[in-house]
Amino acid sequence: MHAHSQAPTISPALVTQKAVRRLPRWALWLFCAAYVIPGLLGRDPWKNEDIASFGHMWSLALGQSSWLHPSVGGVVPTGGGILPYWLGGASIWALTPWVDPALAARIPFAALLALILALTWYSTYHLARTDAAQPVPLAFGGEAAPQDYARAVADGALLALIASLGLLQLGHETTPELLQLTGSTLFLYGLAAAEPAPVKARLAAVLGLLIMALSGSPAVAVVLGILGGIVAARSRSQAMRAHLPWALGAAVVAGALATLLTSVGLSGWSWRVSENLRAADALRLVVWFTWPTLPLAGLTLWHWRRQLQRRHIAAPLLVTLAGLAASLAMGANERALLAALPPLAVLAAFALPILQRGLGAAIDWFSVCFFTLCAGAIWVIYMAMHTGKPVKVAANVAKLVPGYEALFSWVALVPAVAATVLWLALVRWRTARQSHALWKSLVLPAGGVALCWLLFMTLWLPLLDQARSYRLLLERVSSSIPAGDCVYAPGAPVALLTGLEYFGGYSVDGVARGLLPRATNCPTLLIRLGGRAQARELPGWTLVARFNQRTRNSEQIVVYRKSSS
Repeated sequence: MHAHSQAPTISPALVTQKAVRRLPRWALWLFCAAYVIPGLLGRDPWKNEDIASFGHMWSLALGQSSWLHPSVGGVVPTGGGILPYWLGGASIWALTPWVDPALAARIPFAALLALILALTWYSTYHLARTDAAQPVPLAFGGEAAPQDYARAVADGALLALIASLGLLQLGHETTPELLQLTGSTLFLYGLAAAEPAPVKARLAAVLGLLIMALSGSPAVAVVLGILGGIVAARSRSQAMRAHLPWALGAAVVAGALATLLTSVGLSGWSWRVSENLRAADALRLVVWFTWPTLPLAGLTLWHWRRQLQRRHIAAPLLVTLAGLAASLAMGANERALLAALPPLAVLAAFALPILQRGLGAAIDWFSVCFFTLCAGAIWVIYMAMHTGKPVKVAANVAKLVPGYEALFSWVALVPAVAATVLWLALVRWRTARQSHALWKSLVLPAGGVALCWLLFMTLWLPLLDQARSYRLLLERVSSSIPAGDCVYAPGAPVALLTGLEYFGGYSVDGVARGLLPRATNCPTLLIRLGGRAQARELPGWTLVARFNQRTRNSEQIVVYRKSSS
């Protein structure tokens, strides 16, 4: 029995053809480019997970570690599976020496971010084409055509995902979580496309969960497979029922693959369950991380509450709950919560047909005020960095990032000016015209996020690099460690070990061997201390220098040289 033979449930959506005017494709592409490209070019790998993951990839490309066991200075990754390091390592290997290793590692991950945006659009499009998601036919005609309606809702979902604050930084890093997010979004697409494109849907379901299993998230993959099976089993659509064994089978294969990897000593099952969950921290994380999609998704669930079992609501809702549950199980982990963002954007898009004009206007004016002030603050601080005025702002910058040197670049200034002008034009268009398009209320939030991210990655990039990169620290440390020296850094994080290798050109050994650092042939010892801990005397070693690792004096790097006696 097909889905359209079910007893009809009244849709809360009343949409006219005028309201489904397409967002111009050039504008949609511009949004995506302004979101994906900044942060790809011209920056260092940043602390901590970003440079740590890059270190394992770079080590593979250089042949310093086995492709089955990535490591930096003998320290293996604590999670993330094997696939992310293969992906980045292969890209570095293929593009060397024509492309800087850090950029080479980021290129495939930027492609993954673009793929996530595209999968979110197509998932929403297919779900919006289902009979249950369509708006109510109007008494005198003029209702939205099904395909046009689906496109307008999908445009809204894409804008909602771009506007999501949680994806902004984490989506531009070279970490396993981006591959995990790709896998979960592929699985969501499989649930959405099971009727119109069953072959693609089955391939997406299997591939998505396998990617998650190979990227350090097999438990969530198995849960997603089971939840996808529930969605398929409760559907009366023959195509969805045919998708059931593929969803469950993909979960079984993902679990078996993780078990196999674990049995041969590779990164498979890795349990990171935390008992230290504080409700206030979890609530704070969920609120800011999912803004603005969560309140819109809540509005969707309320207005579509009689259709919660229908696929266009059930599929993104269950995938969202899987990501939320994983985050809470890991002590309100923001990286695990990434998986909830694309399905939340899908749910948020279905709030657009029933969004009241007053709420839409409130979203517009909040976006105009907030992002214009944010952009203005970025420009003021940029001017202070280069001109010294306002004096107080320049002094605060110097205090936060000691030793910072302002570097002027037309390559950074021109796109920043262009983006600011486009933002002002977008604000004028949105506030001066009475647009009826469904996606209108998400244009300003998405445009504001893209604007501020582009300004950060152009005007502030030198400042951010000096504050969040190990380059500045290693330039200072190099005065106390001879070039090309072997450095023993027992227990140091992979991020610091990578910084020593990539920026300092040192050979590193990070494997801790007992309480006293004796069992090493390296002439230099580097100890990382937290807070204001005092450096102690070590037998056989002479303390040479101490450096602040970060601008706020929270950590110290202590350098020792092996005593000659």
